[in-house]
Amino acid sequence: MSNSIGIHDLSFATGEFVLPHTTLAAYNGTEIGKYHVGIGQESMSIPAADEDIVTMAAAAAAPIVARHGTDRIRTVVFATESSIDQAKAAGIYVHSLIGLPSATRVVELKQACYGATAGLQFAIGLVRRDPAQQVLVIASDVSKYDLDSPGEATQGAAAVAMLVSVDPALVRIEDPSGLFTADVMDFWRPNYRDTALVDGQESIGAYLQAVEGTWKDYQEQGGRSLDEFAAFCYHQPFTKMAYKAHSHLLNFNGYDADKEAVTAALGLTTAYNRVIGNSYTASVYLGLAALLDQADDLTGKSVGFLSYGSGSVAEFFAGTVVAGQREHLRTEANREAIVRRRSIDYAEYRALHEHRLPADGGDHSNPVQTTGPFRLAGISGHKRIYEKR
Repeated sequence: MSNSIGIHDLSFATGEFVLPHTTLAAYNGTEIGKYHVGIGQESMSIPAADEDIVTMAAAAAAPIVARHGTDRIRTVVFATESSIDQAKAAGIYVHSLIGLPSATRVVELKQACYGATAGLQFAIGLVRRDPAQQVLVIASDVSKYDLDSPGEATQGAAAVAMLVSVDPALVRIEDPSGLFTADVMDFWRPNYRDTALVDGQESIGAYLQAVEGTWKDYQEQGGRSLDEFAAFCYHQPFTKMAYKAHSHLLNFNGYDADKEAVTAALGLTTAYNRVIGNSYTASVYLGLAALLDQADDLTGKSVGFLSYGSGSVAEFFAGTVVAGQREHLRTEANREAIVRRRSIDYAEYRALHEHRLPADGGDHSNPVQTTGPFRLAGISGHKRIYEKR
């Protein structure tokens, strides 16, 4: 039996529209440097009225099914903090839309932005138990804050799909992991709200506390030394946070956190998040996609992953890039997912932000806006109706 398990394929999708931060700054009078430099963001993906976590997830997963087929996929793990139902897993809709067999288990995981890493680790356990199977891990979220709130500029939307298997073509995930949990109210969304609540300073402090905690535990479990890593993929609620986090990790280990060293370690990982915005559970793995798409050959080199979810749970783990990985990348498709978005003005953005399907259980259709392969057509009898385009 192979002991090598990890990410065999990775694909992502994002929303139909994009709001440049120059447009947001012109509306609210903010100096653009506070966005481009202060938080490290240039634009944010905005879903169409007929897009949600299911349509983005299906769009991300469909290319994986097209390349690898469905015969070995026995499990779908859907990670999100933008859940559309308190009972039914969003992944069941995806299962139907992309044509997976009925002999499949489908579950939904939740723990803020950390959920996809839990899904990845659970998938590794399943594959270790039965190496013949593959697990489809999907992370899909729409980051949404109140209009005119401090968090508004960090919004975004995206889905990442990862196929986990033995003998992976991209990244072999290693043992051990460093773990950390603390009961913190830095970011949360009660059931009665569709926008999140956040204490910005508390959240930054909680994130940095988690960086220390996971690294300390990772070292106690016998993990790699800091010098062994060629790059680091951090959760990026805004890309400047990744820089803060890595500077903190360097200082915590007695290193000088000069700008050049930090940029060398993670600069390539921020390219997609910088223009998509916060994608919650998908964020770390958008960072991995950006790294693999841009870096020189990383074969045999170690990448550190720091996954943080407010509230809070975090994990640090390592992966080794596999020989020949460049032949399996989706670089062109990834870049097309970003450049295909249509830029909208502030009025269009505000209308999309305020769009809601009625909750009366009647028959309501959504306007046709997305040009993607799947859409949320509407609702009838409290049931969401999805269709392929």
